[in-house]
Amino acid sequence: MAIHVRRPLANINMFGITHLKQQNPYMVACWSAIFPGFGHYLLNQYIRATLLTLFEVVINTLARINEAMIYSFCGKFELAKLVLEPKWAFGYLAIYLIAIADSFRSALYQNKLWHLARADNKPIISLKISTSEIQYLEKKSPITGAIYSFFFPGLGQLYNHRFGLGFYAMFWWWVYLSLSRMHESFLSLLHGRLYDSISMLHPHWLLFMPSVMGGSIYHAYRTTVEHNQLFRIEQRQHLSARYQNSKIRIFS
Repeated sequence: MAIHVRRPLANINMFGITHLKQQNPYMVACWSAIFPGFGHYLLNQYIRATLLTLFEVVINTLARINEAMIYSFCGKFELAKLVLEPKWAFGYLAIYLIAIADSFRSALYQNKLWHLARADNKPIISLKISTSEIQYLEKKSPITGAIYSFFFPGLGQLYNHRFGLGFYAMFWWWVYLSLSRMHESFLSLLHGRLYDSISMLHPHWLLFMPSVMGGSIYHAYRTTVEHNQLFRIEQRQHLSARYQNSKIRIFS
């Protein structure tokens, strides 16, 4: 009969490692403000985070938020008001603000759960073998994870064995690259055609890309740090359980 653990610190399944973590609520809320859903990804709330990112792309496009922002940055406020679609923008604003507040509230509560789970100190499973995947805790380099995501968002998540999120991020990065024409623009710039390079860019899709790349890099870095912490906790639990009755004394 399986023993019920009231507050497990981590769970390993075929999709990766899901765990409680100690987070800065303001940092989580900040990432939700940059791109709705990113704050929830930091909290390992993957389903709601994915739905929020889809909301951001679809409703932002329908409301033409990015185009209005670009005109505002250029001081063309009348054009910004003309291009905006109010019937979508008001709903976008409400969900956007609630996503920030929800991620902040969840971060505060998860911090409490993290402290309680650490006090319980229940054993962490370090290896999960299924018919389709092998998932395990291992020590990795946070810098390597961040560099992977810098070269192509999603690769840092693959580095951390979170393959569902990794391929999701890679798919959307291809979409942004294709619709913004970023690669074509970069090639034109390399050939010295500066005006052509600028004119072919699609600003609506281009505006998504800095936040997506930054979020992928930060998530990969933080996840690697947290997995290393779980690795150390599991090793400490294992060694304490195995050698607690040992008569060997290194220091007399």
